[in-house]
Amino acid sequence: MSTDKVESTFLRRTSKWKLILLLLVLALIITVIVSLGLGSTSVPVQDILSIIGKHIPFLDRFIDSSSVSSASEAIVLEARLPRIIAGVLIGAALAAAGVLYQGVFKNPMADSYVLGVSAGAAVGASAAILAGAGFVFFELRLIQVAAFIGALSTMFLVYNLGRVGSRVPVTTLLLCGIAVNFFMFAVVGILEIIAANRLHDIVFWLMGGYSNVYWQDIWAILPFIVIGIVVAFFYVRDLNLLAMGEETAHHLGVNVERSKQILLVLASLITAAAVSVCGLIGFVGLMIPHLTRLVIGPDHRILLPTSTIIGAIFLVLCDDLARVLSTFFATMSTRDWPVGIITMLFGAPFFVFLLKKKKQSYAT
Repeated sequence: MSTDKVESTFLRRTSKWKLILLLLVLALIITVIVSLGLGSTSVPVQDILSIIGKHIPFLDRFIDSSSVSSASEAIVLEARLPRIIAGVLIGAALAAAGVLYQGVFKNPMADSYVLGVSAGAAVGASAAILAGAGFVFFELRLIQVAAFIGALSTMFLVYNLGRVGSRVPVTTLLLCGIAVNFFMFAVVGILEIIAANRLHDIVFWLMGGYSNVYWQDIWAILPFIVIGIVVAFFYVRDLNLLAMGEETAHHLGVNVERSKQILLVLASLITAAAVSVCGLIGFVGLMIPHLTRLVIGPDHRILLPTSTIIGAIFLVLCDDLARVLSTFFATMSTRDWPVGIITMLFGAPFFVFLLKKKKQSYAT
């Protein structure tokens, strides 16, 4: 193939990727705006646009918000917007981490549970709830700090257990992750037994949700998630080469062990930041990268950003469904439905679908 043809193909592909990303960003913005109007008190779209526009510099002078009530403004800015922004960040984080885990392990069924990161967060959060989750440390609630420390500590434990000399074989790491994962959830079980009147709080956190998220929670996790995803994007070439096999990647100039270390640390850091706020929300990191790969293809240069945006859209929509169900069943429960229940309802059948596909590939 001539150089001109290669350049033409690359430009066409790049233009297509830009269009896909632009459409996904537009879909995310529309999803956020529509979601702000949903709930027990509906807010018209024009009021939502006025409320948001009023708080954007230089745009505020062109916005007439005189017809918007202070109650609607409080609902949008203080109750719904933090929750939806949290959904965007957490959905993006879990989906991006899923891409990294699946890329490193070369396994479409890998997610944050494989290294025990989520289980470590569960131990930290459960211990914090028993100690008194209302304690605040540098404007962060104890439960968030403990979950974050638990998640990262578990990742480093698994990594050191799986190390063989200077190398970390993927299979060994995976098996160590599974073993530590079971151990950590056993610890959570012990904490639940001794929890007494705090058992309900632990169980609710384990179900996953962010109905009580505040702006300080969002500012706390924002740097970890944004920086983690941006840095991960600089390693998409390494992920593409790792997909061809570690030996091939090594011959093509990739420092395989260092790249795996960095990618696993980034994935675990992003996951730890997300679950410290929302609890255990399963299957997002499993489903979204896999479905995106089926549509977009395996090239991580486009797979990572598209999965990140689709993950954000997906979790916001799941939270919308949770809020609608909470409103519908308001007479039966005083608490919001955890969004983790909704993702599990979607994720469990998807996991079965993946297993069936695996069985069919083995049969052929």
